[in-house]
Amino acid sequence: MERLMVKTSTENNLSRRTYFLAAFLAPLIWGFMSIPVRWVREWPADDILNYRILSGLVMLWTYLLLFRRKKLKQDRDHFLSLSKAGKRRAVALTVFASVCIFGNWYTYIYAVNNISVQSAAFAYMICPLITTFSAFILLKEQLSPVKWAALAIALLSVSLLASGSLVDGLWSLGIAALYAFYLISQRVLQGFDKLNTLAIQLVICTLFLLPILLIQGHAVPKDPQFWSAIMVIAVVFTIVPLFLSMYALTRLSSSTTGILLYINPIIAFMLAIVYFKEPIDPHKYIAYALLLIAILLFNSGIFKTMARSGNP
Repeated sequence: MERLMVKTSTENNLSRRTYFLAAFLAPLIWGFMSIPVRWVREWPADDILNYRILSGLVMLWTYLLLFRRKKLKQDRDHFLSLSKAGKRRAVALTVFASVCIFGNWYTYIYAVNNISVQSAAFAYMICPLITTFSAFILLKEQLSPVKWAALAIALLSVSLLASGSLVDGLWSLGIAALYAFYLISQRVLQGFDKLNTLAIQLVICTLFLLPILLIQGHAVPKDPQFWSAIMVIAVVFTIVPLFLSMYALTRLSSSTTGILLYINPIIAFMLAIVYFKEPIDPHKYIAYALLLIAILLFNSGIFKTMARSGNP
């Protein structure tokens, strides 16, 4: 009996480590997205986003129909087995999540092109705070004193980086809130395969996208460099990290997933220095160091659990 309990505990630790790794990898991947985006900087930002969604849709559904028909059928049967209220809830959450992620992508692009790059970047500094606090209010996810301290440190870091006009701040708040509520909706929507859920969301995003494409009337790009970059962005920087994030939310709290989003701006900060050779104000080194401390402190309990399990 004792051996069985030890085995179960070890399996749970391994499982939790897998979900934590998924939550960690998603923002880590997103942090490098500026590299492929720079490959196609000659094209309009809205074209990049439009074809990112369409390419992701085609590739993901091709994969599902070829290799995961059984999972699709299981989710269809599960949906049909739900009560009317359950079906309405699943549909509403899926549509709401699709609106949030579509809105997040478009407001981010609009802010970069028409407001300021700083307002778009700053959004992902305040997004984890909104996610964590919203999860505390809406989902009743409890936060220990250590986690509250980590949030306070993160808030101090964000305050050090905050600058710009009220308009910039409102755009940052809108971008961040859309992604925060996307994460929370995915935490609430359970019982369905996350890859299938993402495929449905891309279908809904495409329905929003088609009228925009018709109104714009832009010619379809023909340069191989554009399509190579779009494929990389669609698969590596859209499907993979979104799936990892949604997968992590099946077991981890929204607050834990939210605070790990700070990895994104930390990686972006490092790329700006090392890869793009951009000048950095000295106070930003302190701000990003505080962010790293906040992430480690917020997840200290998970790290201790991993250490006790004896796993690397």
